[in-house]
Formats: sequence, C-alpha cells, structure tokens
Amino acid sequence: MQATPLSDQIVQVFDTLSGQLQLAARYVLEHPSDVALLSMREQARQANVQPATMTRLAKQLGFSGYDDVKQLYADAMRDGGTGFAGKVGAQAATQKRRGDHSLAADMAGLIGGQIAGLAQPAALDGLVEAARHIGDARRIYCLGLRSSYSAAWHLHYILSLSGKQSTMLDATGGIGADPLGSASADDVLVAVSVLPYTRQTVEITEYAQAGGVRVVAITDSPVAPLAQRAACTLIVPTESPSFLHTMSSAFVVAEILGALVAGRAGEAARDALARLDRQSAALDTHYQARNRRP
Repeated sequence: MQATPLSDQIVQVFDTLSGQLQLAARYVLEHPSDVALLSMREQARQANVQPATMTRLAKQLGFSGYDDVKQLYADAMRDGGTGFAGKVGAQAATQKRRGDHSLAADMAGLIGGQIAGLAQPAALDGLVEAARHIGDARRIYCLGLRSSYSAAWHLHYILSLSGKQSTMLDATGGIGADPLGSASADDVLVAVSVLPYTRQTVEITEYAQAGGVRVVAITDSPVAPLAQRAACTLIVPTESPSFLHTMSSAFVVAEILGALVAGRAGEAARDALARLDRQSAALDTHYQARNRRP
C-alpha cells in the first residue's frame, strides 16, 4: 500500500479507534486519491459510515474538520509526492462501456505497476527482513485459505524443494492447524490473507503467535488483522478493475521469498535440489519428447 500524508498517524492510533472510526480510517488509508477528489458524503457512503464519522476521524487526527484532510490529500496529489495511481474505482466503473480488450489491458497495466512497486527500497527491505525470519527458522508453517491459498502453497513448494522444513496448513483431512501443536519460538508462520479476511486464518495466526511462533504476514494493509500480530509484514496491493481482487503481487512476493531463502541456504539448497533431480530422473517425473520413427 502506498504511503499517504496520514498513513503513519492512522496506523499509530488505529487500535484505539471505535469500530466505525476504523472503517473510516481504513478507507482513508486505502483510497488516497478518492480522499482528495470525492465529496465527504460520497467517501462516507463508500466507507459504509455516516458523514459525521469522517468529521470525527479528522478531529481524532488533530484537524478541525474533514475539509482539512481533503485539502492535505489534494495538495499531496497535486505535488505528486504520494505516487497516487489514479482513481481505480472510476476505471472499473467505465469498464463495461469500454469492452473486453480494455478490461484486459487495464488489468495487465495495473498489475504490472503493482508488481513494479515491489522493487521500491522500502518493499525490498521488507522482503529481505521476511526472508531472514524464514531462513533462520527451524520449521516454517505456511497458511493461506480461499484466494490466498495459491500464494501460500507456492511458497511452501519452493521452500520444500530447497530443503527447508516447511508444512502447509491446508486442512487436508480436516487436521487444519494440528501441526502447530509442536511449534515453538524457533519456528515461523507465514500467513497470507487479504480483505475480506478469512476468519480461520486470523484465528490460527493468533494461536500461533500466542505460542511464541514468529509471524510473517502477507496482507493488504498495515492495519489488517494479520499485520497487527506479525513480527514482519509485507503489504501487497489487491486493487483490480475486475470484480475480484488480484493476488498477483502476493504470488510474486511468495516467489521472491522462496528464492531469497533458497539463496541464503546455499549448499544445503543445492544438495536438496540435487536429490530432487535424481528422484525425478529415477521416477521419470518430467515429460521428455521422444523421437518418432519415420
């Protein structure tokens, strides 16, 4: 999620806010361009709160009213200091009128920009820190349900290939979080979840953290439930012109983490991959084109 004029201040006080104020605060965090451009009433409608709640939030943050917040964001947008990506909502609203090719182009362009953002210095620092936590762990537990499953499983797959002790908490056979029974402070849980957050993911993460397990969170907001329980949080954008949020950045983060951890493992990773190559050859795992007789 991009930095905005009030992002640090909102994150700092978020836990002290009421439920309605948290809804308003999340909207301000996640829709900076709309804060600058839309009326307060329209913002309140989209945040599913009363207009007075937006004013209360502004005063909670030290402003005399919400117009001051709007002006702050408008100035930042005009100066180009916050890197606003534009009105994604307006883009999505015109999609049906513009046709299928436009939707495909908009999605490819937006997702490409989101992935490019992972190369920014702050994002890279977070990736390196997360890889250190994972690489230093005795065991790694990977958790992601519903749309977050693919990113979590792919990380687990890469870690397993490179010789790390990784367990996927995917509830196969109904065992769910049972493997966490032997987890300790020497272990790491990598948990993936974005809005709307899956209850079971949050509850399993809470359980692991209470047992001393370090948590690496891959989520969409610094005030997301997983972020508030994590030793290290990686924020991934999920905005999309599609009806469904995109998990592309989360998937890329999983691939980068897997590569970083494997590189840190050095000889151990090479030995593990060599064993895998021998096994694949012995079991004829991969398709090989065979010469056909004329």
